[in-house]
Amino acid sequence: MLTAGEVLDLIPQRPPFRFIDRLLEVDDRHAIGEYTYRNDEFFYAGHFPGCPITPGVILIETMGQTACALGLYLLSLEAPDEDTHKLVMVGTELSFEFLRMVLPGETVRVTAEKVFWRKRKLKSRLELSLRDGTLVSQGTIGGVGVPRVEVGHI
Repeated sequence: MLTAGEVLDLIPQRPPFRFIDRLLEVDDRHAIGEYTYRNDEFFYAGHFPGCPITPGVILIETMGQTACALGLYLLSLEAPDEDTHKLVMVGTELSFEFLRMVLPGETVRVTAEKVFWRKRKLKSRLELSLRDGTLVSQGTIGGVGVPRVEVGHI
């Protein structure tokens, strides 16, 4: 079984497009990650200059990266002899609603709960909240585990 740190290392995104600082928990049912949106993030300069807010697509990416951690963990359990470093989770479907904005400097916590897992396909229910527990967004995302070399051919 992989540790949370090992799973975090498997997530393919890197700065400036990695939106998970810490993976607090991961097991075969859920993953919990956190990210602090820094004041100098590349997207704030052009997203409502003078009154920046975190774009919804970035919030979705943040949730997707936590779901990716859950998927990579499940892939490692399904095929423990396979090199999980050669696999990646890619998104296939999503549906979210937003309840409030996230401002520069705020820390969010994402909880991804497994809805189903079969044939390397994961559907998970996600909640994104502020550090104080205020719900920001909720919804579902689906993805599938594929070999990294195939990603460009999807």
